[in-house]
Amino acid sequence: MNTLFLQANAADTPQIAAEIIQNGGLVAIPTETVYGLGADGLNPDAVAKIFQAKGRPQDNPLILHVAQADQIQLFCRDIPEAAYRLAEAFWPGPLTMVLPARDSVPLSTRAGLPSVAVRCPDNAVTREIIRLAGVPLAAPSANISGKPSTTTAEHVLHDHDGNIDAIVDGGPCRVGLESTIVDLTEDRPRLLRPGGITPEQLLEVLGDLVVDKAVTAQIDQDAVVKAPGMKYRHYAPQCQVLIVSGSREKAAAYIRSHFAPGDRVLCFDEEISLYDGCDPLSYGSEADVATLCAGLFSALRVLDDPSIGTVYARCPVGGGVAYAVQNRLKKAAAFHIVDAEVEA
Repeated sequence: MNTLFLQANAADTPQIAAEIIQNGGLVAIPTETVYGLGADGLNPDAVAKIFQAKGRPQDNPLILHVAQADQIQLFCRDIPEAAYRLAEAFWPGPLTMVLPARDSVPLSTRAGLPSVAVRCPDNAVTREIIRLAGVPLAAPSANISGKPSTTTAEHVLHDHDGNIDAIVDGGPCRVGLESTIVDLTEDRPRLLRPGGITPEQLLEVLGDLVVDKAVTAQIDQDAVVKAPGMKYRHYAPQCQVLIVSGSREKAAAYIRSHFAPGDRVLCFDEEISLYDGCDPLSYGSEADVATLCAGLFSALRVLDDPSIGTVYARCPVGGGVAYAVQNRLKKAAAFHIVDAEVEA
């Protein structure tokens, strides 16, 4: 298969991509979060191609992407008032809502669940593709399953050249982490995955929020999950990742005492000088967490090398979007964390 490489700013790109979708093909689409691997979310055969291309487990549900907020009524039922408040506050944007699904949404798209995850992406070209295609796009992150997510078209090309129909190059993703996911099918809103919309922002609109165990700890492999990224090891390079928490000085002392040839350090801009001789790689500034969001997956892709032994990673602390960075790094490390304040 010859994978088309389309420029988002080309006038004919939305129509070309939409026709591929209508014909049951796969198109990698840019969003503000990460690149998605899009297909007709109402076509089980097209959805099956997503799972095949990614090597994705069949029990990992997909997210339906819509062009505008009122389309959720076409694919969801019994929609609570809270969903409309969230859509008004954050759509288009990096927020996914889990809602009861209509029968029109194939079981394969929702992993056999009675619910479906849905969002409206903050990318005009992708929304136009959805509008022209006339169907919602099922679009998980475009990386190979379990690997670091794709935040540039070049990342997608690396993973899928010759295996998908087209890639729409919209430049680097602005947010750089997958969307926040909130479950609205229970009595209380539940955070299933943190992202660009923070828990603090959600609480302002909802007044209540439960944090699911999957956000902070590894859950059982036989657990039934309602959203992507909850159960399996995600975002991980081929090498072992170990998060080292604690002060800069204590963390550097711990890492230096355990560092071996072939290891790497993933740290903040402000810490690079502490790791001279340890092959450090920065993924952004601790003082500007948005840069950490935008840089994390690109850095993890650089570290996706089987010749590397262990990656010692530094993780931001606190709330806001730092909470989402913590979640992704902990998933990449399979929740292996060392407290340098205790171990030093």
